[in-house]
Amino acid sequence: MSNPQVETVSSGADKAKLAVAGVLVIGAVAAFYALGKQDLWLRVVALIALLAAAVGVFFTSESGKQLIAYGQDSVKEVRKVVWPTRKEAIQMTGYVFAFVVVMALFLWLTDKTLEWVLYDLILGWKR
Repeated sequence: MSNPQVETVSSGADKAKLAVAGVLVIGAVAAFYALGKQDLWLRVVALIALLAAAVGVFFTSESGKQLIAYGQDSVKEVRKVVWPTRKEAIQMTGYVFAFVVVMALFLWLTDKTLEWVLYDLILGWKR
């Protein structure tokens, strides 16, 4: 299903905001290593501050606004989900475990049968 209302338009200001956010991320990493002789807490504070600034700039761009809208739509959809009761969840988990055990036994039996046919009957190798 395609959504015909979705349009991707990037303005120059939007591209500039994304570029600034990218530069801030690179600057955060560079500052962390440039402050290598300083205390660790100072390096971490500089890193977190610049990363927070990058996130802030990103969320002011159109891409950031679309990401926020996507998150809000996702929360709305999760609220619509009918979650199973505890009893239903336990029953379905039991069914899955039972199926796994049955399949494991079937595959083991198939493997041993093929092993017997190939090694004992066809090749005549006795162990």
